[in-house]
Amino acid sequence: MHKNRVWAGIALLILMPLWAWAGEYNAGVQSNIILRAETMSNGEPIDYLDTDRPQVTVMTVDIAPGAGTGWHSHPMPVYAYVMAGQLTVEIEGGKTAEFMEGDAIIEVVNLRHNGTNHGKVPVKLLVFYLGAKDVPNVIKGKRP
Repeated sequence: MHKNRVWAGIALLILMPLWAWAGEYNAGVQSNIILRAETMSNGEPIDYLDTDRPQVTVMTVDIAPGAGTGWHSHPMPVYAYVMAGQLTVEIEGGKTAEFMEGDAIIEVVNLRHNGTNHGKVPVKLLVFYLGAKDVPNVIKGKRP
């Protein structure tokens, strides 16, 4: 009997972190972390915007096969989720990042980059701009 309690205690210690984490929501709700990161797509630390006039914009962006976003930058944090397709992002400084359906993207701040769809299906992104009122979300630029 004592041996069973020891094994039950060990099992409880092993599974407790899972129960505690799942307990963030009510029963019947499941959550799945897609990405937890401390760096942007180029490997640099995440940069946040300091403003007293915050404005969040959430939008979808569709990129046809063979099309690209054009070189641009963001003056604020931008996060995206790839709902469909595959996206290649060239980043100022020579880095390239690949993102596929189901990936989350932490975009670079104040660095020019260009997203291109080299695939045969449209890329569909769900994008979150954590910006400020009267500050543009996208600033078009030239190839670095």
